[in-house]
Amino acid sequence: MAAAERPTRSDYAAWDEATLRWADVDVYGHVNNARYFELIDTAVNVFLARESGVDIRRLPAIGVVAEVGCRYFREVEYPGSVKLGIRVERLGNSSIIYRVGIFPAADDERPADEAAAEGRFVHVYVDNTDPARPSVPIPAQIRGAVQQLVTR
Repeated sequence: MAAAERPTRSDYAAWDEATLRWADVDVYGHVNNARYFELIDTAVNVFLARESGVDIRRLPAIGVVAEVGCRYFREVEYPGSVKLGIRVERLGNSSIIYRVGIFPAADDERPADEAAAEGRFVHVYVDNTDPARPSVPIPAQIRGAVQQLVTR
């Protein structure tokens, strides 16, 4: 998929859902951009915890966010819920690049097949026991869990 293309549901390999809250709406009456980043972060970490079967916070190597960004195509609105599609763009030795699509509940105005937004989320794995936090290889439990998300 080219960077300029708007992602669709078929671009993602795993799914989660989140309910939007009253507190997510900003002074302009739409879901605040900071909430999108919370949704992206939560979707990735919920997937990792569920699929790896371990407490990801207690592994000898943990994923820290090295980069996060978001492309917005249309607003999502409160009240409502969103579907979060997850895929892995790149699985490296010590880093993972995720793409997380944010899809509103189906409505009559726009096809629900197109993402309202897409986040790019980069985890770099670091030594959880060393205060200097040097980068280290991705733990086997994590690599095994995310392998199913790798897309080409």
